[in-house]
Amino acid sequence: MRLDKFLKVSRLIKRRTVANEACDAGRVLVNGKTAKASAKVKPGDVIEIQFGTRTVKVEVLELQETTKKEEAKDLFKYL
Repeated sequence: MRLDKFLKVSRLIKRRTVANEACDAGRVLVNGKTAKASAKVKPGDVIEIQFGTRTVKVEVLELQETTKKEEAKDLFKYL
């Protein structure tokens, strides 16, 4: 699954266009490397997102094309 789509489906970032912009600005790291929006994400990957001065680090647990709001938090684990 594409990185930008995972960020949207998991609700780490609200909109896919915002996820694209964050990736283009170099604020999203996958396994310690800056990643493009088109980067493939798989379970076990560690995603780091920089929101201003705050950094959020999560591990991908599973991938789904769509999900309900209540189930979105089951797609990742905070580190």
